Amino acid sequence: MKGKILLGMLMVLIVPGYLFGAQMGSHKYSDFSKPKRCGMCHKEIYQEWQSNMMSRSFTHEWDQVEYFKLALPHSKKLAKVAGVKAGCIACHGPLAFLSGDIPPKEASANTRANEGVSCDVCHSITGTTEKEPFNFSFTIEPGKVKNGPRKDARSSFHSTRFSQFHKSAEFCATCHDEQSPYGAWVKSTYREWKAGPYAKEGVVCQDCHMHKAPGKSAMGGKERKDIAHHVFQGSHSSTKLAGAVDLAIYSDKKELSPGGRLKLRAVLFNGKVGHAIPSGSSEERMLWLEVVAIDANGNSYQIPVKPKGFKGEEYTIASSKVMAYQAIGEIMEIKGFKGLKRDGDVPDGARIFRKPFFDPKGRMTVCQWYTKDNTLVDYRIRPRETKIENYVWQLPQDLPKGKLTINANLFYAQVPGSVGKFFKLPEDEYRPLLVNSAQITFNIK
Repeated sequence: MKGKILLGMLMVLIVPGYLFGAQMGSHKYSDFSKPKRCGMCHKEIYQEWQSNMMSRSFTHEWDQVEYFKLALPHSKKLAKVAGVKAGCIACHGPLAFLSGDIPPKEASANTRANEGVSCDVCHSITGTTEKEPFNFSFTIEPGKVKNGPRKDARSSFHSTRFSQFHKSAEFCATCHDEQSPYGAWVKSTYREWKAGPYAKEGVVCQDCHMHKAPGKSAMGGKERKDIAHHVFQGSHSSTKLAGAVDLAIYSDKKELSPGGRLKLRAVLFNGKVGHAIPSGSSEERMLWLEVVAIDANGNSYQIPVKPKGFKGEEYTIASSKVMAYQAIGEIMEIKGFKGLKRDGDVPDGARIFRKPFFDPKGRMTVCQWYTKDNTLVDYRIRPRETKIENYVWQLPQDLPKGKLTINANLFYAQVPGSVGKFFKLPEDEYRPLLVNSAQITFNIK
């Protein structure tokens, strides 16, 4: 009895009091089947799962760095954020959290935490404690009964149970929406979707991230027209990002003269993404528009965006002189750490579509758990929203005659290049991915 009381007290200390869903230490690793076992029958689904971020939610390089070098040591130093020691793992390594293996060993130890968001985790979830879920507020019952979206599912290996919850956006929201210990919404993908047009039309997360096609979900299973593929493609997929935002660039001129003035208008439309872009961990994800002129001799000229004058706009126009992320140095105890370049390698004057997060000291941060406020400005692109950016360029007097090309390129990166390089992440973690491009040409006479 004393042991149970002590465990309860420990959980109160480690996990924030506003969380009432999944319970740390309530199960054992052995209560959950390993993904390989599921893959014996669900071969194609297992292969799809292996290739996506659900299987890498714990082992993913940036998540390893973010937890073991930042969140975990910070949780031991600052009582206010002590809950992230377990809270991060509840969604990134749920088997470790549910088994009470907190903190888990790093991915190199190859424990079962490495299984990430596994088959048996998702299909053992029974519901949520919240009307609008967040912060791992799922309820879970591992065992022989697997929950899924079909009423006529049959298996010779386990029992099946229909779950309307698995067909809902709320299922995804249990981990894809998050509130920091300071009460700031640091992940709000579900809430962005719910406030937008797709929720009203009945289009849910699974419709875009689990495409359906004819086939069988398991060996010996029923042939169906609508097998949900477990690819879960999102911003880590270059093919999913490609064309996610429409882009065009316009001018009312065709011929120009050296020393003249050129006005441009770039139009961006989010016609494909059901939430804001960027979404998820938007404190670190970057979407930006570069407009570059290339003259007849191949010389290039970066054209800065024309400011609009809204509150907080300074955070949405790239500057190589601005430093941020100073909390990294404090957490890692780096003497004289002045921060990292806020915008990484984004060229000066480029428009950045972002929602900056600020720590309790008012500094821009990539530590979402250390976010006190992020309401200053939200200049992301909402579902079916159009943003128009204006540019005015004074042409050089010595601009050569001939063809002048204006390229507008929209890029996306998972983390600022300065952060990626500082932590020596693989280049794939922070290199810019092209979302879309547009071009317009002029004749210099």
